[in-house]
Amino acid sequence: MADKPKRITDLGSPDYKKFLPPTIAKNYGKWKYHEVIDHGTMKHVSETGDELYTVRVATPRLVSTDYIREMCDISEKFSGGHLRWTTRHNIEFFPAKDQVDALKADLKKRGHLVGGIGYGISNVVHTQGWIHCHTPATDASGVVKAVMDELHEYFTTKRLPARVRIALACCLNMCGAVHCSDIAILGIHRLPPKVNEATLANQCEIPTTIASCPTGAISPNPATKSVKIKAERCMYCGNCYT
Repeated sequence: MADKPKRITDLGSPDYKKFLPPTIAKNYGKWKYHEVIDHGTMKHVSETGDELYTVRVATPRLVSTDYIREMCDISEKFSGGHLRWTTRHNIEFFPAKDQVDALKADLKKRGHLVGGIGYGISNVVHTQGWIHCHTPATDASGVVKAVMDELHEYFTTKRLPARVRIALACCLNMCGAVHCSDIAILGIHRLPPKVNEATLANQCEIPTTIASCPTGAISPNPATKSVKIKAERCMYCGNCYT
């Protein structure tokens, strides 16, 4: 089989295979099964007989540079400099078998929640909230913190009859994946937007405001050089609040 042509551009993301831990790269596509050892640890076994251990820890999702550096330092010490973020905003480390207990002890000493594997809850997925987004009806971090304060034992020690996925979306646009979770917390706007005729033309680009509405509830109002709202069409998404 002919070799694949080399990429001749530096655009786009680099090839992810360059960043795989050696054991994963060696056994890519050859994994036979995995075994849940405890709430935060799994063992993966390859057709070659190689074993890989993963330790999972929850993250706050919106993280600081100091937090990222801390995770990288832990990775350098216990995981050969490798870690990965899961789709549920957990971090997984890849320690050697004789480093698993030491890694978990270090994470717990630092105040991190080790768990999220097996029949319990995973980390709560949530949207950007007020820090990045222009459409939220609520912020995310405070609600998620309150939920995890109540349920964290089901992440670390307690078992449930099945896996449970919890997500929070700050508005109906639902970038927080609440539509594919078991428990959804959804912030909604309850009223159509109100038009401030005195300031709208100076604050908003009217064509963009009209185009932002997915249901066509906003239309031009030439008489006032503003817009008008058809309330029965509004889905309360918040896109027009930009």
